[in-house]
Amino acid sequence: MQTKLTTPYDLLVITGPTACGKTSLAVSVADTIGGEIISADSRQVYRGMDIGTGKDYSEYEIGGRTVRYHLMDIAEPGEKYNVFEYQHDFIKVYNDLKSHGTFPVVCGGSGMYIDSIVSGYRMFEVPPDPDLRTVLEKKSMDELTAILKTYKKLHNVTDIDTKKRVIRAIEIEEFTKKGKENQQDFPSLRSLLIGVMVDREIRRQKISERLKQRLDNGMVDEVRRLLDSGLSHESLIYYGLEYKFITLYLTGTLKYDEMVRDLEVAIHQFAKRQMTWFRSMERRGIKIHWIDGELPMDEKVNHVLGLLYK
Repeated sequence: MQTKLTTPYDLLVITGPTACGKTSLAVSVADTIGGEIISADSRQVYRGMDIGTGKDYSEYEIGGRTVRYHLMDIAEPGEKYNVFEYQHDFIKVYNDLKSHGTFPVVCGGSGMYIDSIVSGYRMFEVPPDPDLRTVLEKKSMDELTAILKTYKKLHNVTDIDTKKRVIRAIEIEEFTKKGKENQQDFPSLRSLLIGVMVDREIRRQKISERLKQRLDNGMVDEVRRLLDSGLSHESLIYYGLEYKFITLYLTGTLKYDEMVRDLEVAIHQFAKRQMTWFRSMERRGIKIHWIDGELPMDEKVNHVLGLLYK
């Protein structure tokens, strides 16, 4: 572990699309500088959702040491954890690490979570609106999507793939439009953003290989256990990707081969949407330093350290 140097940054963020190798890089960097990981993954917050969300706890073991991580396994499946809660939990962990002289390394691919801490979103805690929900639930998915698009605030609507999520997004917009208070301020942080990039074809190959490995490792059984524990089909479908398509298979909507095929396509599409989000951050002036994910680990680590301690 190297001697701590002086850096102009408050925070290091290592991100990128799914299957790019960001976790192994973040862990290597954190181990080198004596830092700890703060997860920025919107699904790894849930306990018991391990294989499908890509929690590989062994990745946090390096050289016989364990790099500590935070904001994983902090919510129960079925809960609707959101960006407002993430900001609140993040700043508590951040302040605790800083108070102990430990440098925080954020790692994850959830663009909105990362954007919320880098850009300092000022969030509202939005309570449910039963009357509005009753009206909206009578509308079709196309009608709801059209309503959502009428708001001035830009939405990544491709990530909203169930009626419940679209209704919630409209509910938030209506609440915000009325100027409700209970706003959460967020400090301005000097953040160094590192993006891990791999060639598109390599990424596609990695996604396909990883999907097969996760299926072989019991991902279907994991979803079955969640259903058997009392979680509703709708709750699991809400979480998207692996949980959505495997639930559709287990409930007889899809055959196994159809599930695998459709899930693989959906993960590739998800990776594209992640990149779209990162590009939108760059267009707003947020600098992301992209590095080649295929480089040897020591070269990647040294490149990150050169930027962090320049």
